[in-house]
Amino acid sequence: MSNYMIGLDIGTSTTRSVIFNRNGEVISESEHAYSTYRPKPSYSEQNPMEIESAARLAISTSISKLKIAPQDIIGLSISAPMHSLICINDNNEPISPLITWADGRSYPQAAIMKESYGQDLYEQTGTPIHPMSPFVKLVWMKENQYTPYYDATRFVSIKEYILYKWCNTWQVDFSIASATGLFNIHTLRWDEEALAIAGINESQLSKVVPCTTQVGPLSADIAKELLLHTSTPIIIGASGGVLANIGVGATEEGETALTIGSSGAIRRFTKQKTIDAEQRTFQYAFTKESRIVGGATNNGTILMHWLARQFSSLTKKETVEVSDLEALAATSSAGANGLFFLPYLNGERAPKWNAKAKGGWMGLTLAHTSADMIRSVMESVIFNMYEIHDKLHENIHPTKKLVVSGSYARSPLWVQMTADIFRKTVILPESTHATAWGAAWFGMFALGEVESLEAIKSYIPIKHEVLPTVRNVAMYEEYYHLYRELYNKNKPLFAEIDRLQY
Repeated sequence: MSNYMIGLDIGTSTTRSVIFNRNGEVISESEHAYSTYRPKPSYSEQNPMEIESAARLAISTSISKLKIAPQDIIGLSISAPMHSLICINDNNEPISPLITWADGRSYPQAAIMKESYGQDLYEQTGTPIHPMSPFVKLVWMKENQYTPYYDATRFVSIKEYILYKWCNTWQVDFSIASATGLFNIHTLRWDEEALAIAGINESQLSKVVPCTTQVGPLSADIAKELLLHTSTPIIIGASGGVLANIGVGATEEGETALTIGSSGAIRRFTKQKTIDAEQRTFQYAFTKESRIVGGATNNGTILMHWLARQFSSLTKKETVEVSDLEALAATSSAGANGLFFLPYLNGERAPKWNAKAKGGWMGLTLAHTSADMIRSVMESVIFNMYEIHDKLHENIHPTKKLVVSGSYARSPLWVQMTADIFRKTVILPESTHATAWGAAWFGMFALGEVESLEAIKSYIPIKHEVLPTVRNVAMYEEYYHLYRELYNKNKPLFAEIDRLQY
């Protein structure tokens, strides 16, 4: 009997292959990084061939470490980021860089469309009109005479590109398709109005299939390189957000997952067909009956890495670790002695959807310390996540269970802030591989090895639960309201500041 399942987590900066046994334990893993290029302000590009190569290397390395035979592998299930876009020519080769979710060049197009027909498109696709979406990127390409757009015969995401290279098929799962802004969440088909505005047709897009679909077989050369059989089941899987929810056991109504890495998101599965009238949250298809709703932020642990670089420069040290900054922040008190930080260093998605939003400290005095400054940055990330949560739950059932994951969850201070600001008990799973774990176990479900998504929960070890600190709860509630006002009061200035910067 085969005993091992591979979860392939294609991320924004690395691809990780994690091999699990049937008890959900990590047996082997391998991670390989790649670069993001920013040739102009607001651009964010990657090399799709570099990512595909990293994925191959991650899988083969994780298997070779374990020294197991191909027949020991139950299957491979794939997670990938949303909103990526690659132009493909008639030889099925990339003729553009991969444009990532973080690319903001299409801000002018997004602003115009949001004011004109944005609400109608949002209600059909569940995707807010924003530079992140491939739909808006395509409109930018059309209006700016972007040569690859006019030479392309196909437009795909990074997962579609990799699957074509490995299995010679152009297919896309519901969740990745739904995040393009081109997919109708009611009909579960490509949306004719969105395609017309983007200037493309359905033949230039992949076939949309359920997330449980087996693709393949693997080509002989790829199978040999991956150390797998050509017949090894390949599950198309879903987006990283969907699979992170499954990986932490937030699969039912009222169960909310909060994930913070470089960026962050709050997500819920729901069968409610509710669209936010103010376009503050997303609603993407997962199955024919279920959707995933939530909101994503551009500003997660990336802020702490930015701070670490600044402190490194100031102290003339080669590197300053984020963990050192967190330890310093812990010496400040809750509320950072009245110091606030607006966390929008990378613009913002939910709930503001303001690509020109800016960051900065407010209330800074000579009495404040570097510890206060760091702590205020950490608190601002959680305030922002709580605001997304607040808007999300205007339209769906309230949260009964809050589970956290992502690199931020390695920080006890940050997790405690979450419990205090959300005023809820926070559940922290043992594994730090939530997305890969979710991919692997979703693959097991797709292959009939697990009875249901709900049954997967029994395999998820919980590290511990974190309770709110009573004395901090009321204070943070007051701070949260002031935090929101600081954004509202400064919002009119952001466009002017942006004009001076770029």
